[in-house]
Amino acid sequence: MTTFYIEQFGCRATQADGAAIERQLRDQGCSASSDRSSADVVILNTCTVTAAADAQARDAIRKIHSANPSTRIIVTGCYAQRAPEDIARLAGVSFVVGNSHQPQIPRLVHELPAAPILSNPTLRILETPPASPCDTGIETIPYHSAPILTGNISELSDVLVAPVLGGEGNRTRPTLKIQDGCNSRCSFCVIPFVRGKSRSLPPHAVGSEIQHLADSGFREIVLSGINLGTYGHDLSPRVEFLDLLRRILDETSVQRLRISSIEPLDVTAELIDLFASTDRIAPHFHMPLQSASDRILAAMHRWYRAEHYSRRVELIRDRLPHAAIGADVITGFPSESDADHSATLRFIEDRPFTYLHVFSYSPRPGTKAASLPNHLPGRIIKARARELRALAETKSAAFRNSQIDRTLQLLTLRRGPAHTDSTPALSENYLSVELPLVLPPNQFVAASVTRLNGTVLLALPLEPELV
Repeated sequence: MTTFYIEQFGCRATQADGAAIERQLRDQGCSASSDRSSADVVILNTCTVTAAADAQARDAIRKIHSANPSTRIIVTGCYAQRAPEDIARLAGVSFVVGNSHQPQIPRLVHELPAAPILSNPTLRILETPPASPCDTGIETIPYHSAPILTGNISELSDVLVAPVLGGEGNRTRPTLKIQDGCNSRCSFCVIPFVRGKSRSLPPHAVGSEIQHLADSGFREIVLSGINLGTYGHDLSPRVEFLDLLRRILDETSVQRLRISSIEPLDVTAELIDLFASTDRIAPHFHMPLQSASDRILAAMHRWYRAEHYSRRVELIRDRLPHAAIGADVITGFPSESDADHSATLRFIEDRPFTYLHVFSYSPRPGTKAASLPNHLPGRIIKARARELRALAETKSAAFRNSQIDRTLQLLTLRRGPAHTDSTPALSENYLSVELPLVLPPNQFVAASVTRLNGTVLLALPLEPELV
C-alpha cells in the first residue's frame, strides 16, 4: 500500500484543495502517513502569493530530499501553476502538477516508479485540460527535469470540491471550498493567473456537502473561497452569497459555520445582521485591508477607500461587540511613503482589529505592480513590517484581555504533545483557549475565561460534571 503525506502552504482554499487530494488518494486505497519522513510520496501543496512563499516551498523540497532521497515528491498548488519549470529543476521532484490538473494526482501516485526521478530527458507539458484521465495530451520537448502537468487555468469551468479532512485543529474543523478563482485584477496579486476566473459550487451541492459533513459528526465547517463575495455570480440563475448562507441555515443541520476571508465591500449591513441574528455563524470577519492610504489603495486597484472599510468595522462592532475582526495588510508597496505607512498605522491603531496578517510586498511576475517604479529597499519594508506586527500584537493582546470573565462557546481541538492534562479549544470569536482537563476533540463547551497565559486564554467549563 502506497503511503502519502500532504504538506500544506497558503490559504484555506489551498487547504481545501489538499483535503480533496487526500480524499481521492484514500478512495484509491492509499494510506496517509503521520509525517513526511515515513511517507512513500510527499505532496507539497504550494502558495505563491509572495516571494517568501515560493522560497518556503523550495526549502521544503530540499529538506525532504536531503532527509530521505528515496521519497518521491509531487509539487502542486499555485506556485506549481505559476512557475512549473523552476520547480521541475529541483532535485528530488518527481512531478509538478498545476492547479489545472490536480485531479490527476491520484493517478500519478499510482503510476510513480519505486524510486524518484533523478534526471528526465523530457519536459512533459499539458497545454490544455485532458478530455479524460487517460487522455493526457502530453507534448515532449528536450529538457532535463521532472515531468510537468499544467495547462491554461482560465479554461477551467469546474470547482474542485474539497470538503473532507481540511481545516485546522488536526481536522476538527473541515474546510469546504465553495468558490475558486477571481475576476478582479489587483495590481499586486498573481492569484487570478494561477486560479483562473471566478466559479462557484452550485447551492444544492454546497448544501449536500455541508449536510454530509454534519452527518459525519463535524460541528463547525469553514466556508472558503478565493473571493467569497462573488460566489454565485457565474451561476444561472445568479445566486448571492447572503442567500446561500440563509439556505444553509434553513436546509442543513450544521451547528456552526465560519466564513473565511471576504472583501470589505461584500460585508454589507444585511450580512452583518444575519451574523448577529444567529449563533450558528461564528462572529468572525476577515476583511483584507492591504493599506489605509487611499493613494496606495488606488495604485493597488482596490475597489474601496479607507473610509469605506472603516464604516464596515464600525457596523460590525456596533452589532457584534465581541466579534473577531482580522485583516491582511501589505507593507512596502511600490512608492509607499512614510506618510502612507503612518496612515495605515494610525488607521489600525484607532480601530478594533483583533488580529492582522502582515505581508511584506514582493513583486509577482506578470502583475502590474511588478513593473511600477520606485520599489522600496528591503530594509525599509522589513522595518515597516516589524512596526505593523508589533501593533498587531498590541491589538490582539487588548482583545484577549477584554474577554476575561466572559463566557465563550468553545470547540475543543485535538490535543498535541504539550497538552498532557489540558485541552486546546477555539472560541466562536477566533481565540485560542485552553481548558484544564482532558476532553475529546470536536465538542462544544461553554466556559468562563479566567485569565491570560501568554497568547492563550485559560477558561473553566460551566458544566459542573466537566470540572
